Amino acid sequence: MALLANKVAAVTGGVTGIGRAIVLEYLRQGAKVAVNHLGDSASEQHFNTLAEQVKAAGTSGDNLIAVAGDISKPETATRLVRETVERFGRLDVFVSNAGVCKFADFLELDADLWQFTLNTNLGGAFYAVQAAARQMASQGDGGSIIGISSISALVGGGQQVHYTPTKAGVLSLMQSSACALGKYNIRCNALLPGTIKTQLNEEDLADPQKRAYTESRIPLGRTGEPADLAGPAVFLASDLSRYVNGAQLLVDGGLFVNLQ
Repeated sequence: MALLANKVAAVTGGVTGIGRAIVLEYLRQGAKVAVNHLGDSASEQHFNTLAEQVKAAGTSGDNLIAVAGDISKPETATRLVRETVERFGRLDVFVSNAGVCKFADFLELDADLWQFTLNTNLGGAFYAVQAAARQMASQGDGGSIIGISSISALVGGGQQVHYTPTKAGVLSLMQSSACALGKYNIRCNALLPGTIKTQLNEEDLADPQKRAYTESRIPLGRTGEPADLAGPAVFLASDLSRYVNGAQLLVDGGLFVNLQ
């Protein structure tokens, strides 16, 4: 039985990496999905590739729409929710996944990169979660909001002084939202990926020595794939997790406990 049958989801940053894997699995599990992407030519092409994958998998293209726009702008979040509801009638699941991660030396880190990262990763998450929660509260029958944080929220990183605070902020946002929105039966939880092979780290992982070092610290002995996040995201979206609220779920192959 499809775990997300009759559910409507929206996913930010859903055309590449972790977001794409979640979108594909949500569709396989019976959901209708609205995908937000930046709207530039590269993102448009990524969405077209995603749509082709959906078609090749035999899933109806009518169950997938794109809403382009910069999620760091509050009007994009509002429009994403509005167009999702206009197309599919409601909103049951929201995944705040969009984010940026550019490595930078702390002493050379400039204000523009700091603000860009903060606006996208944390500002965008706040606008999106608030817009989704308003819609879910108005429907009166609850919902599930999932924030994609990071293991970096718990361990930090010397080349990510601008990034790790935003992911800690996403974790805190989900915990506080769980407290604020529980009275509406809206559950808010965070997924914390470890090292997952995406466009953000493909250059580092292409280096055999860096990859070997990274994998040596992970008890399961491998870096993660975007699809490794899809199952946990389905669980948190589904009724199987109906009493899970304010949780943080590490999806890291055991990396965090090995660092303790």
